[in-house]
Amino acid sequence: MSAFDSLQDALEQRKQDHLYRSRRTLNAAQQPETLIDDKPMLAFCSNDYLGLANDPRVIERFQQAASIYGVGSGASHLVNGHSAEHHALEEELAAFTGRDRALLFSTGYMANLGCIGALVDKPDAVFEDKLNHASLLDGGLSSGARFQRYLHNDVESLDKRLSKDRSKDRSRRRLVVTDGVFSMDGDCAPMTELVECCAKHDAWLMVDDAHGLGCLGETGLGLTEGFDQSQVQVLMGTLGKGFGTSGAFVAGSETLIETLIQFARPYIYTTAIPPAVAAATRASLQIVQQEPERREHLQQLIQHFRSEAQAMGLTLMDSPTPIQPILIGSEAETLAWSQALEAQGILVTAIRPPTVPKGTARLRITFSASHTQSQLERLLTALQQIVQQRGLPEAVEL
Repeated sequence: MSAFDSLQDALEQRKQDHLYRSRRTLNAAQQPETLIDDKPMLAFCSNDYLGLANDPRVIERFQQAASIYGVGSGASHLVNGHSAEHHALEEELAAFTGRDRALLFSTGYMANLGCIGALVDKPDAVFEDKLNHASLLDGGLSSGARFQRYLHNDVESLDKRLSKDRSKDRSRRRLVVTDGVFSMDGDCAPMTELVECCAKHDAWLMVDDAHGLGCLGETGLGLTEGFDQSQVQVLMGTLGKGFGTSGAFVAGSETLIETLIQFARPYIYTTAIPPAVAAATRASLQIVQQEPERREHLQQLIQHFRSEAQAMGLTLMDSPTPIQPILIGSEAETLAWSQALEAQGILVTAIRPPTVPKGTARLRITFSASHTQSQLERLLTALQQIVQQRGLPEAVEL
């Protein structure tokens, strides 16, 4: 028997369980009407929430910077890869978020791993929401700190765990970690209650607002709008979603950022994002702040979709965000719905375990400010036809 036979068996089992994932090839720009595997498709599965990935102003800024700095950054930030564009973007992100400083990372996954690992160790404790993103969970598990998960968005559950830890005087530091917007459900963390709970127990609060920054809040500040760095000590955001480019950042106090520069291994030992990407992000950051109508249009699309989908009898999640999952339940049925939409030229991803709990497979519909009302109507019409053909999915209890 080959050493890889057991791996092949695991792959075959995943196919039988309707859990096999396959990549698709994008043949055009990231926009609603695009080409997937050389086929025209209307996509409702991108995280480009404000439609900035293909904005001409962002592209032009990228091209201008590439002509000056070239394509690659050449080294890590601590060697000679930290360009003037990187530095300017960090200063502008700090100002935007109302923090002392911001620090760029190459990916959101690396930012979470690096940040948690730099802040807590064996003498410490980290408390994470049960539905946190994999990068946050991996960061907590790999940090060496005592790792605990509290019930999803349940501040009472968190309070009990923090109280127990304090009563035994177990931990040198306590770090509470949560998503701002939960990427598979689309619901939001209870920020006010979390801030109060962390203050009560002398714990730091880290918020990964990857899916909130840019597209939520009056000014695009997402879930942390109205909370300063004394209340949310660690703010992480990604640049490949609402900002339409690539990379991530952590914002906070001078002490926090200097700590990450010295101790966050994914930051220290990774090549910086290309300077041209940083320049493009500076352009998109300006648009986020100067064009609130993008967020307004996005909210109109979301509200109309929710009203019409609920009228069809579809089961939606409790989400006010661009992430609008339709709960199906069965993995096989979820794939069938996704395939039925694709047959009509509409791309919506089927989300299945282990990304979500078993029995809660769903269609993860995401909206962008670049979607039009007519494109939304096309999606609703297609969903109505599937309901008529296949019937409504059986009720699922979360």
